[in-house]
Order: sequence, then structure tokens, then C-alpha cells
Amino acid sequence: MTNSRSELTQIVVGIVRDPLGLVGLLIVGSIVFCAIFAAWIAPYDPVAMNIQARLEGPSLAHPLGTDQLGRDTFSRVIMGSQVALKVALPAVFGAMFIGLALGMIAGYGPKWLDNLLMLLFDTLRSFPTVMFALAVVALVGPSLQTVVLVVMATSIPTYARVARTQTLSLRNSEFILAERAMGASVFRILGVHMLPNIIGVLAVLAAMDIPTVIALEAGLSFLGLGVKPPTPSWGALLKDGYALIRQTPWLVVGGGLPVILATLGFTFFGETMRDVVDPKLRKQR
Repeated sequence: MTNSRSELTQIVVGIVRDPLGLVGLLIVGSIVFCAIFAAWIAPYDPVAMNIQARLEGPSLAHPLGTDQLGRDTFSRVIMGSQVALKVALPAVFGAMFIGLALGMIAGYGPKWLDNLLMLLFDTLRSFPTVMFALAVVALVGPSLQTVVLVVMATSIPTYARVARTQTLSLRNSEFILAERAMGASVFRILGVHMLPNIIGVLAVLAAMDIPTVIALEAGLSFLGLGVKPPTPSWGALLKDGYALIRQTPWLVVGGGLPVILATLGFTFFGETMRDVVDPKLRKQR
């Protein structure tokens, strides 16, 4: 337990000491904070209409103006962070844990099982993510759960392949061979000895995949295939802003800026965490 805490402390200190890592951590922390406390931060009800105040410009009352129905854009941006993380976090971490389990089984199991799972991974990866998402959403209907399941299904092979590669590189290591000689079970070898050496690499990959999922959800909402209105999402703001860009540019700013910041924040955070976690890169810092 002490070693785990010291390693975690070392990772956090390494991220904070790096300027880009610190910026990424602040952006990610701000997005998570807004998502958790959105109901208290948002100054207005994000779905409440006020036709008399429609398409107003930025002011003290409405920092990002209002949309075509008089809804406060700033409140919708804040609440949109909840939608973004409700899609990104379950999809990415669900895919990571399922891919981790399948990848470790493929790398440590018999050859026939490895070949079978690799065929499954290649089949899933043969579908372009965006086209697959459009097809499924068009058939099932737009919803938050549909987007999560589509992203999870298409992301599992990526994590599984990384976990398989790491497992293959560890299975003939001296400490694994020693555990086998002492009669350790497969579950103990995989769960106690291999898992801690693999999870860090997948966590870095997950951190860098989150902005991709956020952008995918925004794209589907922009096309009208994401979350259903009037649920506020960044993609829906972009869609409304594109239609009304001649009247007011603030809807596009409100929808686009959070996506850009989320992409930069998670990318900076993920890259810095990769440098801190990787022993080879850590020595070069």
C-alpha cells in the first residue's frame, strides 16, 4: 500500500512540475468540477425558454448571450460538460477494463484462443468508428446510452491489443516463471503480478482517448444523432450556432471552445502522464 501511494505521489508531482502537465491538469480539473457542480454553478435553468431575451449578445446577465429560444448559453455550456463526461468516462473506462481482461487472456492463454480473440478484435476495428456510430444511432435512435455503447464497442480492440502486447512481453519474465514454479494460479499471476505492470499504460491511453470521445459525441449531436433535445450538449450548441452564425457568433463560441479546451487539456495531461509513468522517458526528464 505504501509503495502504491508513493508511486501515485510521484506521478502527481511529476505532472504538476511539467508546465503543460499543470495546464492540462487545471483544464481537466475545471471540466470535472463544472460537471459535478453544474447544477449550482449554472446561473439559469439551461432548458428554460425566454423568447423576449432571444439572441442577446454577451452581458453581465448572460456572459455568452442567449440562443434562439432565449436560453442562457453559458448555463448550457456548463451543463454540457455533464453530457460530455457522461459519454466519455463510461465509454473509455468500460472499454479499457473489458479490453484489459480480453487482452490479458489473449496474451497468456493458448494459441488458439489468442487467434480467435485477435480475429474478433480485427473484425471490430474494421468498421470506421464514425460510420459505425452513424449506422447504429440511425437504426436504434439517438440517446446517451447508444453513443456510450458504440464508442465502447469500437474502442475495446485498441485496449485489448495493448494489453495483449504487454502480457506477451511479461509472460516469460523471471518473476512470472518463478511464480509458475511455485504453483501460483493463473488468476494470481494475471491479477497480482501482470495487472500492475499493464494498467498504467492503459490509463495513459484512456486519458488521451477521452477528448476523442467528447469530439465524437459533439459531432453526433451536431448531426442530430447524439443526445435528444432539449438536453444541453456542446454539439447541440454548435448545431444551433452554425444555423444562426449570421445573427450571433456566440453559440458557436460556446459550443466550440469547450471542445477545444477539453482536447488540449486531456492531451496535455495524458502526454505528461505518459512521460512520468514510462521509466525510460522518466530518466530523460
